Amino acid sequence: MYYTYILKSDKSGRYYIGHTLSINLRLTEHNSGRVKSTRNKGPWQCVYFESFETRLEANRRELEIKNKKSRKYIEYLLDKRK
Repeated sequence: MYYTYILKSDKSGRYYIGHTLSINLRLTEHNSGRVKSTRNKGPWQCVYFESFETRLEANRRELEIKNKKSRKYIEYLLDKRK
């Protein structure tokens, strides 16, 4: 199972979107500074995820969310989950 996930920075309130095979492992990598794009911007929390059968589907969903270029869309997804 693959996942598309959204992280939120406790420090800045910014969001990060990605895809992975293991959300817990990936979150640990983000919070330990092993991911260049999120280094020094955390700590991060996983606030949203969707699961997919294939990596291709997870990657496509990641790109779909990123292409919206909209904080409002991300917050819509978060509100929809409540």
